Amino acid sequence: MKTQRILPLLFIFVISLSAFSQKRPLEPEDVLKWNRITEQRISNDGQYIVYNAQPWKGDPELFITNIKGEQINSFACGTGSVITEDSKFLIFTIQPESELVREEKLKKTKKDKMSKPKLAVYNFETQLLDTILNMKSFKLPAKWAGVLAFQVEQSEKAEGRWLKAEGKGQKTEEKGNGKEEEKEKEEEELKKESDKNGRQLVVRNLVTGTEKLFPFVTKYQFASEKELLVFISSGDDKEFDAGVYAYNVKEGLLSPMILGDGTYSQLSVKKDGELVAFLADIRDEKERKDNEQNSLYVWKGDAQAVKLADNFTAGIPSDWEISKNGRISFSESGNRVFFGTAPIAVEKDTTILEEEKPNVDIWHWNEPVLHTVQLKNKSREAKKTYMAVYHLDMETLVQLGTKDLNSISLIQKGDAKFVLATSNLPYAVQTMWEGSPSHNDFYLIDIKTGKPRMIKKDVRAYPRVSPGGNYLFWFNAIDTTWNTYDLAKDIEYQLCNAQIIQTANELNDVPNPPGSYRSAGWIKGDEALVVYDRYNIWSLDPNNEQIPKNLTNATRADGISYRIIDFDRQKSSEEGIIPENIKLLKGHNEITREDGYYSWSMSESKGQKAKGKGQKAILCGSFKLSTPQKAKNYDAVVFTKEDFQTFPNLLSSDLKFKNIVQVSDVNPQQKNFLWGTVELLSWTSLDGRKLEGTLHKPENFDPNKKYPMIVNFYEKSSQGLFGHHIPERGRSTIDYHQYTSNGYLIFNPDVYYKEGYPGEDAFNCVMPGITALIQRGFVDEEAIGAQGHSWGGYQVAYLATRTNLFAAIESGAPVVNMFSAYGGIRWGSGLNRSFQYEHTQSRIGKSIWESPLRYMENSPLFTMDKVQTPILIMHNDDDGAVPWYQGIEYFIALRRLGKPAWLLNYNNAAHWPTRLEDKHDFQIRLLQFFDHYLKGAPMPEWMEKGVPAVEKDVNLGY
Repeated sequence: MKTQRILPLLFIFVISLSAFSQKRPLEPEDVLKWNRITEQRISNDGQYIVYNAQPWKGDPELFITNIKGEQINSFACGTGSVITEDSKFLIFTIQPESELVREEKLKKTKKDKMSKPKLAVYNFETQLLDTILNMKSFKLPAKWAGVLAFQVEQSEKAEGRWLKAEGKGQKTEEKGNGKEEEKEKEEEELKKESDKNGRQLVVRNLVTGTEKLFPFVTKYQFASEKELLVFISSGDDKEFDAGVYAYNVKEGLLSPMILGDGTYSQLSVKKDGELVAFLADIRDEKERKDNEQNSLYVWKGDAQAVKLADNFTAGIPSDWEISKNGRISFSESGNRVFFGTAPIAVEKDTTILEEEKPNVDIWHWNEPVLHTVQLKNKSREAKKTYMAVYHLDMETLVQLGTKDLNSISLIQKGDAKFVLATSNLPYAVQTMWEGSPSHNDFYLIDIKTGKPRMIKKDVRAYPRVSPGGNYLFWFNAIDTTWNTYDLAKDIEYQLCNAQIIQTANELNDVPNPPGSYRSAGWIKGDEALVVYDRYNIWSLDPNNEQIPKNLTNATRADGISYRIIDFDRQKSSEEGIIPENIKLLKGHNEITREDGYYSWSMSESKGQKAKGKGQKAILCGSFKLSTPQKAKNYDAVVFTKEDFQTFPNLLSSDLKFKNIVQVSDVNPQQKNFLWGTVELLSWTSLDGRKLEGTLHKPENFDPNKKYPMIVNFYEKSSQGLFGHHIPERGRSTIDYHQYTSNGYLIFNPDVYYKEGYPGEDAFNCVMPGITALIQRGFVDEEAIGAQGHSWGGYQVAYLATRTNLFAAIESGAPVVNMFSAYGGIRWGSGLNRSFQYEHTQSRIGKSIWESPLRYMENSPLFTMDKVQTPILIMHNDDDGAVPWYQGIEYFIALRRLGKPAWLLNYNNAAHWPTRLEDKHDFQIRLLQFFDHYLKGAPMPEWMEKGVPAVEKDVNLGY
C-alpha cells in the first residue's frame, strides 16, 4: 500500500521538477520582447474593452474583447484607438510594420515614399474592418456620434476610391503632336496638397458609409455638443473658394462664414455650435507677406462672419497687435470672446548681413528671469500672448493681460466680473535659490475695465478657482493651511491649520516648505472643499462657519491612506463633485503596503461624523491596484492588480468586484523564465531610526547558499513593495527581474534625511541594512555591488568614499562636486542649480558662503583618494539635469588616482539614454560589469582594452 501511494507522489515530484528545470534566466534579447499595455479603452455601454500590447522592440497589437474577457478580434500594428460615443465603432491607426520601415530606410527610400499609417474603422456589431490608406489625421466628435472626419496624404496610386491623383497624373498615349507635353504642363500647374495648402477633408457617415469631400482643408474641428463641423480651406482655385466654412452634419448644409484668399487661423467653435470665432488677414497676398495683420471675426450661425476687432480697435495697447498665436475661447454664456494680443515684434534690419552682426548674449545681474532660462524659452516667449476679451453684448474690447502678470484664469467660465491673475515678478530673482513653490501676488482684474486689484501679497502658493466661481482657494506652503477667498464678500478665510488637520506632507525631509496631500475637489455648488491629510478625507466649509469634518475617520494605527475614486474627474473639476456619485475609495496600507478598494458613501458621510457607516473593504490584499476606469453608461470597470510576480493584466468587474474576469494576457512567456520574489525588511539606522526596505530574491532561492547582491536605491521605495517591475531595457537602473532571474539578490533600502548631511544619511541608512543581510548568511559579502542614477548615482558615489565593502559600483549622472554644481545650470530648463542644494533634493540647506564645509563634506570628489572600488560611470553629453562635467570630473579624478573606472557617454542623449538601442547597450554593459566583479565572469573587451575612437562605429567590444 505504501508503495502504491509513494509512486504517484514521486511521479508528481518528477514532473514538477522537470517543469521547474525548463525555466531559464532572462537574457537581454528576451526582455526586448516583453509587452506593455500602452492604452486601454472601455466603451460607454460597457460591452467592449480595447487594449494595446506593445513590445519594447517590434510591432504593437490591438485587441478587442467583450466585457467577459472573450477576445473578439485583434489587429497587428494597431494603435491610437478611440471608441465612438455611441459604442458602435472603433477608430484606430495601423502603423507600417517596423521591419518594413527598417528595410525602406536601408534602401534610403525618400521620406514621401515611405510606408504610411492606415486609418481603420471597425464596426463592433458586424465585426467588419474598413481601412483607408495614407492617413494624415482624424477627428471624432466629443459628445455625439455617427460621423468621422479625416485627411490622407494623396498618392499617385489612387488606391482610395475617393482619392484624386496629385502631381503628374495620367499620361496620354498620343505621340508627336505636343498634346502630351501640354497635358503634363497643365497638370504640373495644378494646385498640390501640402501642409501649407491643406488636404482633402473627408466627412464620413459611419452608419451609411456616405462621404462628403472638401478640398485643401488646413484646419478642422467639431463642435463638442452639436452636429457641426467647421473648417478652413485654401480653396481649389476653381470651384471651391478659399475661406472658413461651417458644415451642418445632420442636415448636410454647407455655410461659408467668410470667403476669399487670406490667412486664417485659431479656429474656435463654442461647444453648442452657436458661435464660431477665428482670426483672418484678407488683404492681398503681398501685404500679408510683408506684414501680417490679423482681425478677430465671429460667426453667429446665420450669415457672414462679422469682424469684431483689428489692431486699431480701441482697447488694444499701442504698439500691440492681435496675435495669431493666441488661443480663442468663448465664455459659457457666449457673451464674451477671449483671444490673445502681444507687443509687435521688433523687425530685423535686412540691410545688415548676418556675418556683420555680433553673436553675443548679455546677462544682467538683476534680470527677473535668469538669462539661460530666457534663452531656453526664447521661441516660446516669442509666441507669448496676453489675454484680451471682446464683449459681444457691449461691443467693447478690453485688454486683460499685461507683461507684469504671469497667468490669467477665468472665473465662472468667463462670465464673472473678474478674472484671476498672478505675478511673481517682484520675487523672480530669489526663485533662483528658493525654487518652488514661488512667491506670488494675487490679483482680480475687472473684466469690463481691465483694471487689476491686488488681493494678496507675497504668498507661496498658486491660487485656483472653485468650479462654481464663488471662491479662490490655495494651499499656503509656509503655514500649511488651506485658504479661500470669497469673491462676493472680498473676505479671506483660513479653513484649517496644523493643529486641526495636518494637510502637509508629514514625511517631508527637504529644507523647503512641505507640499500638501492635495485636494480632491469641490462639492457641487461650491458647498465644500474636499482635502486629504495623510490618511483621511476632510470636508472644509469655504466660509469657515463650521469646523472641518472628517469623512472617513481612519485611525493612524491602521495606517491606511484613503483616496476618492471619481469616475468622471474632468466633469467634477469643471462642475464640482456630486456626492451621490462617489461610492468607492482606494486605500493604501502604509504598514503592510497592501492596496484595497472600499465601498463608501460620500453623501452619507458628508456633513456628519462617522456613525458606523464608514468605508468597507471589498477587494484588499497583498497586491497593488490601479485606479479603475468605468464605462460611462454601465456599471463595469477595468482595472489592474499586480505584485512582483504578477504582470498588471487588465481585469474587468462590476462595482462590487465580486466577479472578476481577466481580460488580457500579454506576456504568457513569463512562465518560461526564472522569476523571483520580494519581501519587506526592517533594521535600525546608525542614528537609531527604524527603517524598511525590500529584498528581491531569485525564484529558486536557497538560504544555505551565498548570493551576489546589488544595492539599488533612490530615496524611499518600500511603499511600492507589490509593484510589478516589468522587464525592460531601463534607461538608468538595473532590471530587477533580469538580475533575480540570473541569480542576484537586490536590496532596495529606504533613506531618510536631515538637513545638511545627505551623504552621511545615506551611509547611516544603507550600511546597517547591508550588515543585517550579511548576518543572515546568504549574502556573499565579497560580491556586493551598488547601482544608482542621478540622486542615487550621487549616493553610491559617496558610499564608495566611505566603505570598501562594495566589489563594484555603477554611478549614473552623479554630482560629485557640489561646489562646481552649485553654480551650474540645468540646461534642460535653463535654471541655476543652487535651489536644489539650498532647498530641495540635495538638502544642504545653506549657500556655499554660509556653510562651505557642508558642500565639501558631502562632495565625493574631495575624498576620491579613498575609493578602492571599480567604478562604472554613465553620463551623457546632452544631460540637461546634471551637468556632464560632473561625470568628467569624476572620471578624471579616478583616472588621475589610478583607480579602475569607465565612463559611458551616449552621444546626444540627455539625463539618461532614451533610444532603445542605447538603453539596450547600457543594460548589456551594466550586466557584464557586475557579472565580472560579482560572479567572476570574464572581463569583456570594452572593459579590458576599451574601444578606440576609430573603432567606435564598428566594434561594440562586448
